[in-house]
This record gives sequence, C-alpha cells and structure tokens, in this order.
Amino acid sequence: MEQLSHDKYPIQAESPRDGVLESASKRVRMIFSVMASPNRIDILRILNSKGPLTYSELKSLAGFKSKKESGKFAYHLRKLLRQSLVALNKAERRYTITNLGKLVLSLARQIEERSIIESGKMYVRTTRPSIEEFNSNKIIQSLVREANMPLEQAHKITEEVENKIYKFQAVYLTSSLIRETVNSVLIEHGHEEYRNKLARLGLPASDIVEMLSNADAAKNGLETLMSKASQSIFSEYLLINTLPKDIADMHLAGEINISNSGTWGLIPDTIFLDITNFRENALDLKGKFLNVSRMPLPNINNSNDFETYLSLLISLLSREASTEVVLEGIIPMILEQTKEPAEISSRFAKALMLSSIAPRYTQSGLPATTITIPADGHDATSVTALLNGYQKYVDSTPVPRIGISLIYGDMSDQQNQLRYHLDPIASLVRSGGIISLSHDDGLRASSGIRKSIRGKSSGTVITLQSLSINLPRLAYQSNKDETYFRARLALMIKPALAALYIRKKAVAELIRKGTAPALSGNSDFIQSGTTNIIINLIGARESVNDILGHHSKNNGTEVLQKVLKTSVDVALDQGRYIGEGSVGVAMIADDSATRFAALDSDKYGRAYLQSTQQNSTTYSQGLTLYGEQLLMPNDDNSGSLIEECLSVDKLLSGGLSITLDVTELASNHVQLKKAIEAASSIPFFRPMVKLMVCNSCGKRSGSRYQERCEFCGSSHMLLIH
Repeated sequence: MEQLSHDKYPIQAESPRDGVLESASKRVRMIFSVMASPNRIDILRILNSKGPLTYSELKSLAGFKSKKESGKFAYHLRKLLRQSLVALNKAERRYTITNLGKLVLSLARQIEERSIIESGKMYVRTTRPSIEEFNSNKIIQSLVREANMPLEQAHKITEEVENKIYKFQAVYLTSSLIRETVNSVLIEHGHEEYRNKLARLGLPASDIVEMLSNADAAKNGLETLMSKASQSIFSEYLLINTLPKDIADMHLAGEINISNSGTWGLIPDTIFLDITNFRENALDLKGKFLNVSRMPLPNINNSNDFETYLSLLISLLSREASTEVVLEGIIPMILEQTKEPAEISSRFAKALMLSSIAPRYTQSGLPATTITIPADGHDATSVTALLNGYQKYVDSTPVPRIGISLIYGDMSDQQNQLRYHLDPIASLVRSGGIISLSHDDGLRASSGIRKSIRGKSSGTVITLQSLSINLPRLAYQSNKDETYFRARLALMIKPALAALYIRKKAVAELIRKGTAPALSGNSDFIQSGTTNIIINLIGARESVNDILGHHSKNNGTEVLQKVLKTSVDVALDQGRYIGEGSVGVAMIADDSATRFAALDSDKYGRAYLQSTQQNSTTYSQGLTLYGEQLLMPNDDNSGSLIEECLSVDKLLSGGLSITLDVTELASNHVQLKKAIEAASSIPFFRPMVKLMVCNSCGKRSGSRYQERCEFCGSSHMLLIH
C-alpha cells in the first residue's frame, strides 16, 4: 500500500468561513470583556436614558467628577468606542449609544435578572425602575422620613413586616406590595395617621382597564384619560393628606361637597382678568412654558396679531383655573383696528376658533373662557358684528367652551339696547352658544359668580368657590324647625370657611412657586390682586318648600330670605374672625346637586328623594326660569318668579346662577326672543337650550331625547346646555 505523504495529501488550509467565525468569536469575547466593567455598563445606561451627551456631561453623570478620575473615565469610554458600542458625532461633539450598545445593555439586564432568580434571594422591583436586593433598612427609613414615626417604633414595625414578607415565598417583590404590607401592619396596630402619610395614591388596575375600554366615549381623546387619572390621585391626596379629618368626613358623608377635587388644592376656580393691564406690563412667563413663543406676548398695542395673541393667552390661562377664565378688554383690541362689520365678525370668529383648542380640567357645561362685551360702550352695529362672529364659532364647534357675556348699562337702558341684538342672541341660544346677559352692576362669570363681593373691584380677581353645603340634609335633620335649621346652617359654615382658608393658603403658595406662570407673571395680580372665598348653597328650594313645609303661599319667600341672610351674615362674621374680608355666599351650579341627591336617597330612602324633588334625581342649583312661564298671558306667576330672582340675587354676596331654560321655545324664534326680553329686568341670567351632540361624529341632534345619532348611529350621545 502506498504510503501516505504530506506532499501527496497536504493538510487543507483554513477556510475563509473559519476565519470569519474565529474573528466573530474574538469580537464576542471583547464585547463580554467590556461588559465585565460596571463603569462601562453605567455609561451605556446613561446614554440610553439621557440621549446624546458631551464629554464633560457624560463624565459628570457617570460619577467621574475629580480630575484624578479623568484618565480612568477616558479609558472606559475608549473601550466602548473601539467596540462600536458608543459613537461620537464629531460635528456636535456628542456621544451616543449605538444599536449594538443597546443590544449589549439589554443582554446585561437579562443576565442580571436571571442571576437574581437563580440566587434564591428576594429582590424588589422598584418604581425607579430597577431591581434591588430586599433591604429592611429602607422600610425603617420610609417610616421615619415619610410618616415621621419615632425610630424605635419604626424598628418594631419593620421587624413584623419583614417576617410577613419572608413568608410570601416570592422570587420578586414590588415596592407597592411592600408598602401595602407596611400599611396593613400599621392599621393592625391602630396607627391610621402613619398609614395615611405612607399610603400610595393611584387608581386600581380595574379602573384603568375600564377607562381604556371606554376610550371611544372620551370627549377629548387621550387628554380626557390623562386628566381623569391624574385628578384621581390629587383628589385622594386632598382627602387623606391635606384636609382636616372632620372636613374630609363631611365631604364623604355628603354634608358638604368639594367640586373639582382633583384640582381643588392646586389652582383657583375662576379668574377675572383685564388684559389691558398687559399693554404697559408684559406677561412674563419667566422659566415656565419654554416651548411657548414669547413674540406676541410682550406688546399687545399692535392688534394685527390679535388672533394669535388671544389663542396663546386663552391656552395659557385655561390651565390655571379649574372652572372659568373671564377676560375683559378683548373687544377694544379688535375695534381699535377696524370699524368694518364684516372684518370685525371675521377676525373675532378666527380668534375664537384658534382659541378653542385650549385645555380644560373639568367636563362641566360651563365655558373654559368667557369674553366680556360691554354692549353699552360700543355702537349697536359693532356689537352685532361681534355676535355674528361668535355665531360662526358656535356653528363650527360641536360643544363650545368659549362663552360671551353681554354687559349693558343700568336697567332703564338695558331693554332698549337689548332689542337691537335680540335676533342674533336668540340664534346663538338656539345653536347652543353660551351667552349671559347682565346689567352693569359688577362683572360676573357665566356661572353667576361675582367678581366683586363688596363694592367695586378692579384688577385681577381669583375666586375659590368649589365647596357646597347640602341644605336638604340639614333641613331633614332639623325636624321641620326653621330656627334650628338656620342654627345648624350657621354651624356648618364655620368648617366650610376653614377648609376654604386652607385652600387659599395652599393655592397662593403654589402660585408663588410658579405653578400658574401666566397668573404669577401678571404684575397687577401680584401687586393688588384679590382672592374671594365663596360658599355655595345647594337645594334651597327643596329645603324651605318641601322639607320645612314653607311654600310660596305660606311665607316660603320670607323664610328663604331669612335662611340666605343668616348664611351671608355668619359667613361675613366668620370671615372677619379669620382675617378674610372677601367672603361671600352663592347659589350656583356645579357637580354637587346630583351627588347630594344620590347620597341622601341611599341614606333616607328613595321615597324621601321623590317626595322632595317630584321624581327628579338632583337638587336645585341657583334659580331656573322657564321661557313658557314668562309668556303666559294674565299670569301673575311670571312676575313673582322675577321678583324672587331679584330678591335672592340682592341677598347673595357671592353670586347667583339664574338660568332661563327656553328649550320648549327653541323652534319658535319669535317666542324665544320675547322670553329673553321678558327676563331682561333680572340683573344677570343665562338663556339656554338643551341639545344632544354625538360624541362619535360631532353632529348636533334635532331632539334632546335622541338615544342614537341620526347621522352615524352611535349611542354615545352627550347632553349640552
């Protein structure tokens, strides 16, 4: 057999594929060597979370702050660059993490988690987010720092918590689970106060699932979901950590109601602001809203950019009030530039449409913004042009949230002036426009809240009004004794004012810190601004007429006036006692009436509710007139209704919501105008028609009883008024 030789059968040379594999294997080894350093992993994590950074920024964030550590940092960074885990943008001189670097970082995280599982130890998923080994000392630190618990007591509680946790036999703990365990131990030992300070605030997962499941019914898309979630947290914080326990209990029991509780301790309810103050003093946002253009804001004397200016102003201010912003001085800005009716109408409509995107916190029927129109200060043609411009905005907006307030001279001139504008006013009301009419007796918001509680008030004014008292509950508990009822009401006003005083200080402190930059940047408010504290009364008619038994023919009007006078006098005296001069009482609409009625129905039975409300599911708020009542021939009742409005409005120092419901007259333009004219002797009222709007396609329905949209068939119908 022929001997094999190396010459005849040479050893095969290494293939190119083997060379590639060896090269790849070497590269993998190099990458793993890079991962072996925690400093280099930290650099990757920083770049992944922060984005592109300069050399000095990255060095500082990575913890290499001294000059002695510069060489060490440069060494680690050079390693990352060589393996293409980090790249340098030479034009910008900034370092970024590469896709390969992100992959390596993800792999490091997976290895870390798997090693934790294999170790058999207990680890915690924190909210930072990160995974850390369980350390009972952190429970002690939280009890001392967050709950102000004595150190010795914190050690005892932690020892008990630790024993419970080790019995869980869980591989992964979460910081929320540990906190829940701590709170359960605190409750077992009767430490409710410590538990409240340590409680985690937020929504249950089921609530979030429900919100997302019904997202198609959200009025403003994602904004509605985010607002609802965040307000839930602040509302819970208000009741658990901010308000005194007795006041929080009164709210939960339904004796009082705190409306807009999610923003109650953060921002005011209503802002009255005259923008002519900005002609000399520019609105200074300082370091807030850095993404908002400053160009139109410093000088509004030139109104060529009026539309842009108004949209920016409304967008900023609507973030700083939970209910309404009332703007004075807008109309002169338009009329100074043009007297041509068509241009007035066009510019006003455009400004309102641009402003309609402004955010809002509540879903109530009130406008986010009200623009005042002094009808007696301008010629009738210009006012009509403004109303026509507002009509264009209303026609193009399914649910308008910018309203107008027509202010006339004294009552002797109002009827004559009003006749010129009845046609456009009636058309606006029929279309769903938000319009209020008032005499020149002091500015009011669309809700009926007064700008001035006592005498004339100039400059910027904010009001805190979202606290209501349940009068039917007090009346029911007074055993039909009117004197006892008024005494109980007087006692209720004191804690209500105490709660509002707490709120005033909290809101003022946040404004000082810059959480309301448009307001705090207004030098007029900082120098001479006024804050009004107003208590709202709910269900006055049911209390006096139905429960106490004093009907209109049985001295009911006199008893109602005595009740209101008692409220105003006690509030004024208590205000002086706590050093608050601007304290008032109002009867306005908010979200209290339906909640009070539901709670009272559960407490006293549905029969009680039906006997006091004639099968309604809510209590009365403010006063409501019906257009058909005012047009009944030879009926003295319409006169008595107006007299009641006049007497109640005169008594209430904080304001009165008077609604003229002309829904039944909406199809008859002539009768609708007559009803509005018949109510013109009232100092303030808001004519209104109830309409249905489809939440899916945005079309208005011809009938307020429509269950499905006649255009798209959707069942998501929204009642507006």
